[in-house]
Amino acid sequence: MASVLIVDDDAKLLKMLQRTLMYEGFRVFTAANGNEALREVQAHRPDVIVLDWMMPGMDGLSVVEHLRAVGDRTLVLMLTARDAVENRVAGLEGGADDYLVKPFAPAELLARIHALLRRPGVSRGEPLAYADLTLDPTTRETRRGARAFDLTSKEYDLLYYLMRHPRQVLTRDQILQEVWGYDFGGDDNVLEVYIGYLRKKTEAGGEPRLIQTVRGVGYVLREDA
Repeated sequence: MASVLIVDDDAKLLKMLQRTLMYEGFRVFTAANGNEALREVQAHRPDVIVLDWMMPGMDGLSVVEHLRAVGDRTLVLMLTARDAVENRVAGLEGGADDYLVKPFAPAELLARIHALLRRPGVSRGEPLAYADLTLDPTTRETRRGARAFDLTSKEYDLLYYLMRHPRQVLTRDQILQEVWGYDFGGDDNVLEVYIGYLRKKTEAGGEPRLIQTVRGVGYVLREDA
């Protein structure tokens, strides 16, 4: 049975989400603020954290940044009324794995949680390699030749997906569905932003580009012809 920690200072919403998830068979823990959330994570080690961004004191973004800073990779679904692209990018760049805008339907929340639990890269696996690029899911180490580089949680998930499908042209919708768990819409550039982050890090030593754009379609991991 998967476990979920719900963190929200809205007592009514907290109780509703708790009932919904328990009815669906999840083991559920709750917290009303950021400090309490960190204690619950330490005590129960949940599989997923459903985390409200806007809370008094330590907000949700500070919670997830603290978790990532100490090496905690627990899956985080951020809840927020902020729906601008820059807010989504800030939340994901801060370490969240998914992002759900309030108000939302409980059915969508459940779908997002199930998608996170199916996320590629959640479980450990064999190291991946393409050309001189390597990724080790066990240690989360990434290298370009002898040069190691660090990735954020979302950058790692994106590179992992690309490396599982080398030389395969992946559409924008495919990548968003598999890496983010849903499609942002089509009028934003979140995927393009993260592709840019990955290119900067994988090419920082002057190495040739491996993440190629297929105009009008998406992206592909392959060496230049």
